[in-house]
Amino acid sequence: MPIYEYQCDACRKRTTLFIRNISNPEPARCQHCGSDRLTRLISRIATPKSEEARLESLADPSNLGDFDESDPQSMTRFMKKMAGEMGEDFDEGMMEEPDQTVEGTGDEPSG
Repeated sequence: MPIYEYQCDACRKRTTLFIRNISNPEPARCQHCGSDRLTRLISRIATPKSEEARLESLADPSNLGDFDESDPQSMTRFMKKMAGEMGEDFDEGMMEEPDQTVEGTGDEPSG
């Protein structure tokens, strides 16, 4: 039972249709405006990568062209990309300035 994506030629919005019966599908209509003038889109597919392949793609110098380690926004973009490649959630709070003391212990960082 495939899922197809279409772009409506009338309202230009994307419509996703779940086809229950391939041999006798219902006519495709836009979910937004009801038009039957739809263009089928090529859907994205997911291809699993090994952890090694994900790390190699992050280390590829061509992917680091706009990376500037002294720019916090650049670091944030890179960290989000790394988190996405590794299948982890990115917490915006990770990029905030660290406190001068370790919370809850009263210890100051050495340095």
